[in-house]
Amino acid sequence: MKRMYFIMLAVIAMIVILVVLNNTNTKNVQAIFVAPTGNDHNEGSKSKPFRTLIKAASEAKPGTTVYIRKGTYHERLVIRHSGTKSKPIKFKAYKNEKVVLSGKGVDHLSGDTALVTIKNKNFVTIMGLSIQDLTTNLADETVMGIYVTGSSSHITLENNHVQRIKTFADDGNAHGIAIYGTGPMNDINILNNTVEKLKLGASESIVLNGNIDGFRVENNLVRYTDNIGIDLIGYEGVSHDKDADYVRNGVVQENKMYEVTSFGNPAYGEEYSAGGIYVDGGKKITIKKNTIFNSDIGIEATSEHANKYAENIIIIDNIVYNNYYTGISIGGYDENRGGTIHSTISKNIVYRNDIKGLDGGQILLQHDIKNNVIEKNILSAGPSRLFIVNDFTTNQKNILKRNVFHKEKGKSGLWVWKEKEYTSFSDFKAASKSDAKSSYINPKYNNEDNYDFTMEKDSLAKKIVK
Repeated sequence: MKRMYFIMLAVIAMIVILVVLNNTNTKNVQAIFVAPTGNDHNEGSKSKPFRTLIKAASEAKPGTTVYIRKGTYHERLVIRHSGTKSKPIKFKAYKNEKVVLSGKGVDHLSGDTALVTIKNKNFVTIMGLSIQDLTTNLADETVMGIYVTGSSSHITLENNHVQRIKTFADDGNAHGIAIYGTGPMNDINILNNTVEKLKLGASESIVLNGNIDGFRVENNLVRYTDNIGIDLIGYEGVSHDKDADYVRNGVVQENKMYEVTSFGNPAYGEEYSAGGIYVDGGKKITIKKNTIFNSDIGIEATSEHANKYAENIIIIDNIVYNNYYTGISIGGYDENRGGTIHSTISKNIVYRNDIKGLDGGQILLQHDIKNNVIEKNILSAGPSRLFIVNDFTTNQKNILKRNVFHKEKGKSGLWVWKEKEYTSFSDFKAASKSDAKSSYINPKYNNEDNYDFTMEKDSLAKKIVK
């Protein structure tokens, strides 16, 4: 009997523990539903959803997932509460339903207007939403699809579709996704989004600016936009702490972008100056395995501010082709800008850029570049026949090694080094102090016509750049 008594006590204790755990899990993961057919006086359940995002945001406490049902919501989503590491707050489309946040009918005022705003909040995810059709004619209004600012951290923006965010003012500004660290930010994740069909004025499609330490920008598609695709900025006075006013310690990888051009943008006129990926004063950033084509500049790393630098930037394993001005650029565009230091351009395929004949070549080396390494890249010249263009003498202690320049039958190459043009590869090699393994050969792409840049098995280029 005594043994049976203890067994019964153990069973009762286990039941109590399971009930407590079940209640704890229920509290940690609360679901709120929103639907166009709902009512804000409802309880927010699946069968009795709320009507507005405003109501859902006010009720979403740590541990809440807000499921948004299909339909169009003509309102702004402003995040009211932070989550925690164990209890994040998520706003997401329910089971991949088509959820549209539309800017049509949204009030316009001077200053910032965004369809999704996260300010001074932490552990928040926005997932699976279509965010679109926010436009302005006002020069003093900046319109944005998603805006994260203040000291927000542990933010994830994933699988969203941001489109048709536009300024029609000649001096206006717009962003698809904007992250502005006025205070310290970290763990910013921009993943698997499509950002397209934007009119940006002097601003960018996806931008991280200010005091941001730690980020990922991965697997996004950026296209049909009239200024920079992905921009990582420092020294613009965004951060309250001027010593930390730059983006750093992040990865930009496996993104795809095309039709990114400033030509025809009123802020730039007929300039081809938009970078697919642009580092403007950022530090310790890796840019890898991205594909950029049919844009102005494939990848650019520098600083627009004199005596400031893009520093410790690694540009590696990217495919950059058919861009209008140049493939990869480092250094300031004039002597009043900053430059690029302690950075690496490695193992990139840089193919047939400078297609507008603007003398940017495949790799453009500009003002104030020091202690950079350019190695193991494969370069094929475009119509200008320019491989490397270095029109400034402010080129110090930069190393070129084991690069492969595509030698084509019946076509000659051109190189510019410290303002002097070379038609002989051996002369350029001596002037630039390129190493002995830098080569002018046919890399033997498998299928150039279909942009298959893998190498044939016996390709000498493949052996050189290993």
